[in-house]
Amino acid sequence: MVESKTIIDMEKTGNNLRKYAYENGYSVKDIQQYLGLSCPQAVYRWFKGTILPSVDNLFRLSELFHVHMEDLLVKQYSKCAYEYCPTVEVNSMRFTKRMHAYYSLLVA
Repeated sequence: MVESKTIIDMEKTGNNLRKYAYENGYSVKDIQQYLGLSCPQAVYRWFKGTILPSVDNLFRLSELFHVHMEDLLVKQYSKCAYEYCPTVEVNSMRFTKRMHAYYSLLVA
């Protein structure tokens, strides 16, 4: 029997983060300064769904937007978590292994 797994939909989560920022009147620059990030690229990548914020940044965003951390994340149900692991052209196999390890933690 194949067990269903819950994973985070990165693209929809990014859209969700963008929506909360817009609804609360925060720009990318405002979020960057609030979190103490050196450059805004991370925030743009979150909004695009390329990467997820760290747990610390997710927690601070939830405080900024006055919502629970779970409200920022969009769940996706899958029979196989690796189906949704983003494929990125990278010269290093190490990055791919790290991504699979990260997704394994999310579905544990």
